[in-house]
Amino acid sequence: MLRRFLDYQLSLTEPGKPLHILRPLVSAGDTFLYEAPLNTSKGPHIRDAIDLKRWMLVVVLALIPCVLVAIWNTGVQSMVYSSGDYRLMNEYLSSATSLKGYFDFAFKEDRYLTILKLGSIAFFPLLFISYAVGGLWEALFAIVRKHEISEGFLVTGVLYALILPSTIPYWMAAVGVSAGVVLGKEVFGGSGMNILNPALVCRAFLFFAFPGRMSGEIWAGTNPTTIRQSLVTMNQEAHAGAFDGYTQATKLAQFNVTQEIKRIHVDAIATNDLGSNVGTYEAIQSHFDKWNTQNATLGQLTQEQMHQFVTTPAVDGGLGLSPGYYEDAYHFSGLQYGIGHNSDWGFFLGDKLGSMGETSVLACLIGALILIWTGVGSWRTMVAMGLGAFLTAFCFEWGSKLFGSEGGAWNPAQYGFPAYKHLLLGGLAFGIVFMATDPVSSPATNLGKWIYGLFCGAVALVIRGVNPAYPEGVMLAILMGNVFAPLIDHYVLTIARSRRVRRTA
Repeated sequence: MLRRFLDYQLSLTEPGKPLHILRPLVSAGDTFLYEAPLNTSKGPHIRDAIDLKRWMLVVVLALIPCVLVAIWNTGVQSMVYSSGDYRLMNEYLSSATSLKGYFDFAFKEDRYLTILKLGSIAFFPLLFISYAVGGLWEALFAIVRKHEISEGFLVTGVLYALILPSTIPYWMAAVGVSAGVVLGKEVFGGSGMNILNPALVCRAFLFFAFPGRMSGEIWAGTNPTTIRQSLVTMNQEAHAGAFDGYTQATKLAQFNVTQEIKRIHVDAIATNDLGSNVGTYEAIQSHFDKWNTQNATLGQLTQEQMHQFVTTPAVDGGLGLSPGYYEDAYHFSGLQYGIGHNSDWGFFLGDKLGSMGETSVLACLIGALILIWTGVGSWRTMVAMGLGAFLTAFCFEWGSKLFGSEGGAWNPAQYGFPAYKHLLLGGLAFGIVFMATDPVSSPATNLGKWIYGLFCGAVALVIRGVNPAYPEGVMLAILMGNVFAPLIDHYVLTIARSRRVRRTA
């Protein structure tokens, strides 16, 4: 019955019929439900169950774990941050230190129903806008050009929704997907012709056109004004100070501190929790001995004493940090050493603020396994970008420790950040698995994929570690890699041909 109904619709759009102009729309629905009725009559022939449509569906399947975590984590953050109840916030922060405690908190008093509701309210409208507006542009260009609607937007639509913050206004999401589809793909000729990843073009347009909405403290709930007022209420009722107050800054925002904050400042603050188990303890102790006139003990200082020690000028025995930077150093210290709500397992599973689909490294890894197992995603690109990012971060970390006075104690704190933690922050894992592996905008040769991945990973970490204005370099690194991808393939093939000529000469 369905086949007869679709055949009838197609008959209404045959050449010469009034609805012929709408044939791309009708055929899109037909090919989504059934195989395209095409048979090749000339060689070569490839027998494969995976066509373009099913290739895209495999990617969508691989994204399902990220979608589920996006709904869940967005709902958790929205419920907690919009409550205005500091007791609920404290319960969440203390419970999230263990996996069992986290789920006990989420399922207590049927909170999971509220979590799923709030997460769905945040995610699904953006997904609908992405598909509706982006699909409209795809359909318009298909009608004008009189070709079939590409299945490529099946992936771009969900990718775009996943890399947005939950607080993005709906009209802004519509503008972003319009710019990405039109400027990032259709002006180049449509799917298969674009030189840049369309989903990243969407996000890049929003980032540069509306930076206030794509960065800063706007990552929880759906209404930034409501969240800000809720945080003010919680901080007032809890009598929280500047250092222990509640904030919705992302972990990557806490990492993005001024280079005036040095390793010794961060390590000194961490001594209250870790004692001598910090990298620059000897340098801290030598300065502390000069400063200490209060018979205090390093590692057991009050918050006021620690603030005084770290911000006292060096000529008076302190560490010379500007008082205005102490709060940032305090948060960076917790992030670097996993103090408080900064556990590595929490970051790995996705218990943190950020763009909705980028928070869980585990969900990205599950998607990676699906893509690699089906042969849809390039494992070479994934491994190469991960290695490029890790090795670059490793060079920063150990270079910070090996060079500089007092064992690198006075090098910028960002450079000494643990290399492995970079893989847990921001959208690096998501970019490695789903963005860098786009087959259209990445190299086609095996060696080219290694070069491309290493390049993207290294550039992402250089931007993250050095650029003071933009800590998340993944988007720009992959877009830059997209631009160089044809050049990489060109030289790889040129070298391969030269070697072949020398072997046969």
